[in-house]
Amino acid sequence: MYYITETNKSFDQSAADLEAAVKQHGFGVLHVHDLGSTLRSKDIAFDQHCKVFEVCNPVQAGKVLATDMRLNMALPCRISVFTENGTTKIGTIRPVQMLSMLSQEAALAQIASEVEAKIIQMIDEAK
Repeated sequence: MYYITETNKSFDQSAADLEAAVKQHGFGVLHVHDLGSTLRSKDIAFDQHCKVFEVCNPVQAGKVLATDMRLNMALPCRISVFTENGTTKIGTIRPVQMLSMLSQEAALAQIASEVEAKIIQMIDEAK
């Protein structure tokens, strides 16, 4: 269900490299949630780093929504850069598995497969 890889890069370098890879593959970064900073700003003890990138390819998103409008609640795709036990990781929930659990529309399998392949490329390039 998840695709997670470890990297020897720093958290900040991994986040910057992921953002560059997203743009290089024709996706846009709609927003970046800095969960670590947000939690710490609320006086919650949180020692890890975690940035969640909301990414979208407008053409693919349009196809998904045209097939099953309910899936607007699953978009955009998210890719996370986070630390865990001193290791920086980059990961996502696999679109193929996620969308197959949310909709039985056969046309979505191909779209999800194309998106997943690109997201995995982005993650692998950023690591």
